[in-house]
Amino acid sequence: MSTTQGYGLTISERIGASPSRFHKLEEAINRRLRVAIPGIVQSFNAAKQTVTVLPALNEEVRIGGVPTKRPLPLLADVPVVLPRAGGFTLTLPIEPGDECLVVFADMSVDSWWQQGAGSAGASQPQDQATTRRHDLSDGFAIMGCWSQPRVLPSYSTSSAQLRKDDGTVKIDVAANQVTVTAQTVQVNASGQATVSGSTVNVTGSAQVNVSGSGNTIIEGRNFLTHTHSGVQSGGSTSGPVV
Repeated sequence: MSTTQGYGLTISERIGASPSRFHKLEEAINRRLRVAIPGIVQSFNAAKQTVTVLPALNEEVRIGGVPTKRPLPLLADVPVVLPRAGGFTLTLPIEPGDECLVVFADMSVDSWWQQGAGSAGASQPQDQATTRRHDLSDGFAIMGCWSQPRVLPSYSTSSAQLRKDDGTVKIDVAANQVTVTAQTVQVNASGQATVSGSTVNVTGSAQVNVSGSGNTIIEGRNFLTHTHSGVQSGGSTSGPVV
């Protein structure tokens, strides 16, 4: 491959800059370019669904030619990123101390953040408010990344789980089974609640309560008002439910 055609040349060689000069230019550009950084949530605004984030890494800069560690500023009003589409959202109870990944947009997101992108089917891009690019002001906090001190215990490699970090509460979805584990499980239905299966087992180690507001139906018979056939006085056994 001939270098006379420009192949195999470094960028500094192509622009005629000395390696040290080009390195300084590259370093200066990189220090102004923000892409992504892990962060630590300081507070969560549930009304605005934004977080204040402390960048989890200090930045090294040169002050008077001396390498110096400098903390980055707190990032305020950072929109959170959670699974959301089609009118459904998976929400999380975000707390101070939670870790996240902050990614920085190519352009200023101010106009989009304030006005949105229009309703479904009528989306309209907004004009860029300022010309800043990859700026600390334009971050999004993706919840869910974590460092090694916060790894999950007993991570399941054979099922999907929605779980409390310590594993005491979880919904486990395996290939042919769904298991719900919790101290208390409650199902509320504004309409009809139906449980179907070839075999349905209900077990209570202490007590099983079934209430139908006076209208509990078992095998088509009202539990409170049903009668039995073949009733005999004394110690005989009554007939079946009628």
